[in-house]
Formats: sequence, C-alpha cells, structure tokens
Amino acid sequence: MKRKIWFIGITAAVIIISGVWFVRPIFVNAHCDTMDGPVVITAKSALEKGDVTPVLKWVKKEYEDEIRAIFKKTLAVRGKGPEAKELADMYFFETLVRIHRAGEGAPYTGLKPVGAEIEPAVELADKSIEQGSADGLIKALNKHLEQGVKLRFDKVIESKKNADKSVEEGREFVEAYVDFVHFVERIHMDITSKSFHHGESEENGHEH
Repeated sequence: MKRKIWFIGITAAVIIISGVWFVRPIFVNAHCDTMDGPVVITAKSALEKGDVTPVLKWVKKEYEDEIRAIFKKTLAVRGKGPEAKELADMYFFETLVRIHRAGEGAPYTGLKPVGAEIEPAVELADKSIEQGSADGLIKALNKHLEQGVKLRFDKVIESKKNADKSVEEGREFVEAYVDFVHFVERIHMDITSKSFHHGESEENGHEH
C-alpha cells in the first residue's frame, strides 16, 4: 500500500510540476534537447573517443545505421580544422537529438543552450539518480500530490454549498467537480497503465 502511494505521488507531481494538463497533449520539454543534457553529453564523449556505441542507446534500433553513418562522417570532417570540427559536431548533436525525440514521438525545435531551464520534475528525477536515492524525490512529489488533491477537493466542497442557488454558481461547482475528478482519474490511469515516453500524447496511448 505504501509503495502504491509513492507511485501516485510521483505520477501526480510530474503532472503538477510540469504544468501539463488534460486539455493538451503531453509534450514535456525534458532536457534531452539541451546542450548540457544527457544525449549531447554522451555524444561529445563518443566523438572524442571515436566510438559511436555509447550514443546508440539514445535512438531506436531502426535509426542505428543512420547514426553510425553520420558519426563516421562527423569524425572525418572534425580533422579539417577547429571551425569544421565545431560545425560537424553541432550537426551530429542536432541530428542525434532530433532522431532521439522522433523515436519518442516528441517534436524537435532545435538544441537549447547550456543552462536552459528544464522541467522541475526532470531536475528532481536526475538529482535522485545522482544521489542514488529516491527518498528526497518521493517526499517532494508526495507533497505536490497532497497539495494538488486538497486544492481541488476544497474547491469542490466550497462551490457545492451554493451549487443550487443559481445557474452560474452551479456551473462553478460543475467546473470544480470535473477538474477534481479528471485529476484523480488521470493519476489512476497513469499508475495502472503501461508507462509512456515523455513525448507521447495521451491520445496515442501509453507504452516509458
């Protein structure tokens, strides 16, 4: 039971922190498209070592040959001078990230610079991995879950008092009720269905 509560907290907080609501697809702007994100960091190391293997995990199997070919061309161009190296590297980074995001069903809008703002939920997740413990993450997420549920619940209870006094007040109650129920419903769906990639919309189903 305790473990299930943790999962509920994690799911809800990701929704709350990232500001992803039920009226639009789930396109979380995770840091895989930033210059200091894990994809580019892996790519930089791979280029320096001349070994493409580490970056292949970031793309689907069907894109592996394309990445291998571009990596080989990038290595060849890098040796033609500092400017050529910079251009070749950037082309490889952009291609790799674009293909990575395509594999997740996420849009690619270009590489963001070092230090670009990332979603708080992603930052919390990365920090927990660095620390080797999920305790702090679970505590933070459960706090957001509690706040999210209580905020919506209190609004429903308060608006219910005047729901029958007028059509306008009745609609306020219905709006609060729908928001609350959808919030709970979404949490339940996320913890009982298969996980999905951060670029995949709810309409496309769940697969993470």
